[in-house]
Formats: sequence, structure tokens, C-alpha cells
Amino acid sequence: MSETVTRGARPRARPLPPVAAHVDGALARLDAKLDWLVALSPLEGDALWRAFEATGRTREPVMRYSDLDVDLAGLRHELAALPVAEIAPTALHDLLAEKQHELGRMIDLVQQRDRPGFVDASVALFGAVEPELLALAEAILADVPDSDPLVADAGIDDVRAAVDAEIDWYRAQAPDFRIDVVVEDELNSMLMVSHGRFYIDGNIRLPRARIDPLIQHEIGTHVVTRHNGRRQALQQLEVGLAGYDPMQEGLGVLSEFLAGFLPGERLRVLAARVVAAAMAAEGAQLPAIFNCLHHTHRLPTDDAFDVAVRARRGGGLTKDAVYLRGLRDLLRYLEAGGEFDALFLGKFALTHLEQLDTLLDDGWIVPPDLLPRYAAAEDFAERLADCRRTPVDRLFQTHCPRTHPQ
Repeated sequence: MSETVTRGARPRARPLPPVAAHVDGALARLDAKLDWLVALSPLEGDALWRAFEATGRTREPVMRYSDLDVDLAGLRHELAALPVAEIAPTALHDLLAEKQHELGRMIDLVQQRDRPGFVDASVALFGAVEPELLALAEAILADVPDSDPLVADAGIDDVRAAVDAEIDWYRAQAPDFRIDVVVEDELNSMLMVSHGRFYIDGNIRLPRARIDPLIQHEIGTHVVTRHNGRRQALQQLEVGLAGYDPMQEGLGVLSEFLAGFLPGERLRVLAARVVAAAMAAEGAQLPAIFNCLHHTHRLPTDDAFDVAVRARRGGGLTKDAVYLRGLRDLLRYLEAGGEFDALFLGKFALTHLEQLDTLLDDGWIVPPDLLPRYAAAEDFAERLADCRRTPVDRLFQTHCPRTHPQ
């Protein structure tokens, strides 16, 4: 794959073989029905904090969730009935079989919410926190300083205006670029992309200098890769091949740095998520996780509580370790000379690149239609070169830029 994408005639991927196309489409439909992230996002975050504070920060508040309006047993039956074994060639078979197994594990995760088997289901899907990653997280928390203090001077109107302008920019490059924007007051994250929707917390407050980097994370990574994946014959590149989360989230965080401002405290929060996920997997409750992050690692109260809640979702979710893991692995890939453009073919794991190269040669995959907006900045090549030689524990900016790259 080339390091740059030439605009002009848009190549078209050739159709998949019939059985592979049938299974691919069915897997995409089943994936769309199973929005596990929404099912594991606690409601009324402010009320959770008030309940926690009322106990003197000694008891875990009860978390409430939205119910998925879906027949999980029926989904599992449909999944098992797919003729995956009949798929050829091998590269397509392996990718689709892997996705079939992952969707089964996602069903397990939702079914086990707030049950004794939830942690095991989470580890089966996202992996455990490996000792090397935990050691890296603890080193970051010990050594990485906070960046210049900033005032949370922007709210929903500022963020919505920036989001709308960003979407307009992409639509000028590709008229079929699309994303639904939803403002939701009961959101457990400031910004979140899930199943083709971009959610914004209606009560959002953040420093103005962080608006663009976070938009580049959500739109420049998650939405752009979904757009590029939509143009592939293999629909899984739109919804996500198995194990795509670490690379997606690592690329999202990298985009914040490339967009001009990844503060030290942001890197510390990602490290804190690893520590919290490890503690939750070992059975620690929210008060113990909060105390560790707030008192031992000196996270502000709101960050410590937010990270602790995220780790305790469903009974102990290890998903949050993928941010730092993905960033670490992505920087290793770039340090070894890996191509940047190739990362935007769709949603996949770094381990899939060799298989995707084969599919590209066979015409079932085409080069990415769009790259993130920050890649059009005049100094982008210099910023990327900087990333290629920067270890993960030094990937942050101390000072806020006076101007934005776009």
C-alpha cells in the first residue's frame, strides 16, 4: 500500500464470493443488533457520584443500564447456523470465522452483565491486563507530569459547532460521508462513537484546546475508518473485524497527539484505566479503585471516579486496557516503518494487516478513500516522523498550542 492516497477516480472493490458475501452480510447485521457498549454504559453519572459521596466514598453505588431490545438466544442461534466452514479462500474464511467467534463472546458479555461470570466473559473478549502493560501504566502514572492547566471554557454549543464544521469538511471531500450526531444528557462519556452514531454529552464542559483533538479521535479515527470500511467488499471492515478495539483506540489517542495537543494528564488517565481494569478483574470494588487512583496516583476526583466507574461496568470490564495497549503497539508498528495510510482501510487489528494485503492484491479491498483531516496539515509529515521515534511514555505535549492545525 502506498503512503499517500491520490484523490480522483475512486476504485471499487470487486464482490466477494457468494458464500463469503452471505456470511459477511449476516455477521454485519448481527453486529448491528448487539450494541454491547450502550448496554454497558451506566446511566445518570451525576447521580452515581452523589450516591457515592453520600456514603463517604465507602460504598459502590448501584449502576443502572439501558436494556437491549434484542433476543440474545436468537442471535446466538443465527450466528451458529452460518455456513462459515464453506467459505473460500482461506484469508476470507479465517477473518469471518474469527468474527463469528467474537460475536459469540459479545453475547456472553451482555448476558453476564452484573452476574458472577462477567469478568471471565470480559477477559475472553478483551483479554486480561498483562504484567508488562500494568508496569508501563504504573510508570506513566509515576513519571508523566500534567501539562499546562486549562480552564473548561467550552460547552455543548462550542462542541456541536466544531463537530458540524468537521463533518462539512469531510463531506466536501466525499459527499457520501455520513454520521448521525446524537446529543444525550445521560451519557457516561463526553464523546463516543458507537454503531455509526456520534454521541455528545449534552452537559459537556472541556477546555477549548481539547475540542479539536477529541474530535480527531472520534471522527478522524472511528468515523473515517467506518467510512473507508463501508467502501470495501468485506463489510466487517466497516463494523470491525475481531479484536479491532486496541488498534482503533490507540489510533484515536495518536490522532490527539498528531492534531496538536495530547496533554500529560490524558496519558495518565489512559494508564489509570489499565490499573483500574486490573483491579476490577481481581474483584476490587469501586471505592478501592477510586482510592488507589485518587490517593496513590494523584488523579483528580472526577477523573478517578470516572475511571473507576468505567472499570466496574457490568461487574468488572477489562476493555479500558485496550487504549494504552493499542497505543503502545501502534507506536511500535510506526517505529518499525509501518505505513500510516494502511491504518485507515477500515476497522481491524494490527495482526490483520498481512491478510488484508492479500485481499487488497485480490481486489476485494481498495485503498482508503479518506484520511483524517489533520493529515492535510502542512507539518503533518514532521508530526508523523516525531511519532515514529517517540516511546509511549513520552507521547504527550506539555504546552497548549497557540493555533490549531486546521
